Amino acid sequence: MNSPAESRTALVTGASRGLGRAIAERLARDGWKVELVARQADKLNEVRAAIEAAGGKACVHTADISDPKAADQVIATVEKESGPLGALINNAGITKDGLIMRMDDADWSAVIDTNLTGAFRWIRAASRGMLKARTGRIVNIGSVVGLVGNAGQANYAAAKAGLIGLTQSVAREFASRGITCNCVCPGFFETDMTSILKDDIKSKALTGIPLGRFGKPDEIAGLVSFLCGPDAGYVTGQAWAMDGGMTM
Repeated sequence: MNSPAESRTALVTGASRGLGRAIAERLARDGWKVELVARQADKLNEVRAAIEAAGGKACVHTADISDPKAADQVIATVEKESGPLGALINNAGITKDGLIMRMDDADWSAVIDTNLTGAFRWIRAASRGMLKARTGRIVNIGSVVGLVGNAGQANYAAAKAGLIGLTQSVAREFASRGITCNCVCPGFFETDMTSILKDDIKSKALTGIPLGRFGKPDEIAGLVSFLCGPDAGYVTGQAWAMDGGMTM
């Protein structure tokens, strides 16, 4: 078992595809043992196989992020096998879009429970070991929608805005123990979610992006890698917009 000070174990939620997969694969290349968490075991096993084929180390944990017991159960298993986490990346999230007048309570609650309350639970569970070790990196994956809002996404925007506030509160509470907490806020990226957008919607989105393109998952992974690494030891409580200049 690793000693707390030597922990190179990172846990990534929503690691089965898109940004989560890119983050997990980058951290594995950086030398982290990566704990992969998502609901789809088959897709997680694909990610694990890819990481191991590249010479990295990964373990699979199937869990629903909105399950109140999942964080404690998974992290207890991880800590038993590998010691306290060195890094936690809260990436898992869902959308249930709709105009406010048509949005029912269930769709509101589902997004808040997964995207915000879920992140809180995983931070709470992971922080126990980090606090004892007096070191750790927490990175929450938010959205530019949490900075500027978006019509038809009141639940998603509220959850992501709340995630920024949660990030800042965690940063203040844990700073004295050497634990940093930051939030990365992506704009439009080339993922499964954007691939299904109609061409006219993509074109309209691109007109609002000064760099004139969607981001690549590896670019988000690079920022997360920095925030989990030694060069970011003096960076905490920040919301990092990576959006091609969309919100400037």
